[in-house]
Amino acid sequence: MNVISESEQRTTKTPAGAVFGLAAPSQGSTEVSTWRVELGAGTPVHIIDREQVWMPLAGEFEFEVEGRSSRAEPGQAVIVPAGAVRQVKAVAGPAEALVAMTVGGKAMLPGSEDKIPLPWAE
Repeated sequence: MNVISESEQRTTKTPAGAVFGLAAPSQGSTEVSTWRVELGAGTPVHIIDREQVWMPLAGEFEFEVEGRSSRAEPGQAVIVPAGAVRQVKAVAGPAEALVAMTVGGKAMLPGSEDKIPLPWAE
């Protein structure tokens, strides 16, 4: 058993907010990566090659996935399919969520074949 705490070394700041790495292969997890995200704005449009589950903790999120828009708030979960073009936005102020996906996920920009590692999930 491993107990993992958020740390400065496993925190990634982006223009959209901050990502706090929790469970990941570098922390002893072999099947699932998890992280907490604080989103102040919106993510760029992107693709993740693994299914993700977003669980809002505070605020409200708007998910645009493959051209379809939905909102989610605490007490709900959003399942975003692998390979789907997506953008996630905070609605009316900052929002916070826990996110989970299987180990090994990479990001891509639409129209690009380049796979970008997710440092908080490694």
